[in-house]
Amino acid sequence: MSAGGSSGAGAAATGVPEAAAPTAAPAAPREGSVLTIYERSREGRRAFVAPADDVPEVAIEDILPASEIRTDPPDLPEVAEPEIVRHYTNLSRQNFHLDEGFYPLGSCTMKHNPKINERVAALPGHARLHPAQEPEFAQGALELMWRLQGQLTEVAGLPHVSLQPSAGSHGELAGVLLARAFHRAHGEEERRTKVLTPDTAHGTNPATVRMAGYEVVKVGTAPDGGIDLDDLRSKCDDTVAALMITNPNTLGIFDSRIAEITATVRDAGGVLYYDGANLNAVMGISRPGDMGFDIVHFNLHKSFTQPHGGGGPGAGPIAVSDRIEPFLPVPQVVRRAPENGGPPRFDYDFDRPLSIGKMRGFQGNFGVFVRSYAYICSVGGDGLREVSEIAVLNANYLRARLAEPGIAEYLPLAFDRTCMHEFVLSGRPAKQELGVKTLDLAKRMLDYRVHPPTVYFPLLVDEAMLFEPTETEAKETMDAFAEVMRELLAEAARDPSIAQNAPYTAPVRRLDEAAAARRPVVRQPRSPGHEPPGDPEHPTQVTGGKL
Repeated sequence: MSAGGSSGAGAAATGVPEAAAPTAAPAAPREGSVLTIYERSREGRRAFVAPADDVPEVAIEDILPASEIRTDPPDLPEVAEPEIVRHYTNLSRQNFHLDEGFYPLGSCTMKHNPKINERVAALPGHARLHPAQEPEFAQGALELMWRLQGQLTEVAGLPHVSLQPSAGSHGELAGVLLARAFHRAHGEEERRTKVLTPDTAHGTNPATVRMAGYEVVKVGTAPDGGIDLDDLRSKCDDTVAALMITNPNTLGIFDSRIAEITATVRDAGGVLYYDGANLNAVMGISRPGDMGFDIVHFNLHKSFTQPHGGGGPGAGPIAVSDRIEPFLPVPQVVRRAPENGGPPRFDYDFDRPLSIGKMRGFQGNFGVFVRSYAYICSVGGDGLREVSEIAVLNANYLRARLAEPGIAEYLPLAFDRTCMHEFVLSGRPAKQELGVKTLDLAKRMLDYRVHPPTVYFPLLVDEAMLFEPTETEAKETMDAFAEVMRELLAEAARDPSIAQNAPYTAPVRRLDEAAAARRPVVRQPRSPGHEPPGDPEHPTQVTGGKL
């Protein structure tokens, strides 16, 4: 595999246009020409009529309590099947997605998801398996989960894994609850009330800490982008329950002092938690367990190619050290020894008296497990290392392209050093000299059919833009994107109002975000004469339900 992941036929083949997008808004659709699914509804119209059944009818009052029975029918549209298909197809075309173009959303690892993984996950034995199936009739699924656990232990360098958590933030919560259970078992739960988090931490880290009932204590950042060791030492005492850290951090910097950091916290009696959100940078190269961590969560939907975004689905398994293992959620997927010369048997282990309990119903998002297992098997251990090496190579290539004249004077690097899988630019000069904010540039990128990077994060960088190209993008894609950035800034120097009013080609124009927060549009009124959605002082900023 070469730099850039794969070769391409130029910008046109990558989905990033070379020419500038139009600077004026296209003509709006004719009023009423685009209808919502409710506006297409006609009473009595059906997509499917079930045949008469021969099952004896049972009154619903005999099945459900009165408090759970509707008094009015659900307010659903009545449409034919073609209208349903068109509705969802048109909705899918409103969204920018990874299969359409470049998606450098920092710390989100929006890499290409191999379609073979979808084929495997859709096999009937996987897709139609009921979650309540008895273990003896789900041996293949349990074996897959057990093998995936083994793969993740190798990646993390820690000997035990639970697949239960459903997302990265859910894995974080499990990890902090495990830390609490550990301290409780050692009689220190009441004293240890604080969790340390760097100021470069993901936003879910402090939220998780508070949800688990701990106090958040921020640790500062050193001039090189790593943790300020002096600040860490000053805050490490016998009240600290844990340290939550990402390495590489959200600046895209690997903290070379990580062994000293973990030793400092461990000497103070704390538990070490590794946020695996940025694992795509180090797979097969370094392992959190070898760095001294007790707990790691994985984002299977990021590093291991489960399609994600828009709320899910995902999976956030956790790997733990021997000292944390007794507290893992129940049940654990285990392999039992063969009996009477038969094959090994896979089962659930509920006999865990120190467990923190169940983190969710059933055992997790099984389809995510299938895709991740297929991906790891397809690339192998050496392939995972190559994935991370190319992710780092691509990030440094794009970083170098965006450090060229015409770009760097307006979007300088926040930390000018070799990065890992992502890097941060500051839009402060663009705001001061051109009059365009980071948000303006992000909105304008949509007119070029590229997704903006993560903006205004991490918080310690003024007007931040966080880029993560991933290993699956071609060199030509990154070259074309660099030219888009150059053109955006040149355009802003000529006429900043273009970016300030972007986007022009998106299904919905720029909204008043403060008004949207005060009066969110959560449903469309059905009947004429109802109050329209959104801010009545800015009625043109909403679609009126026409898209």
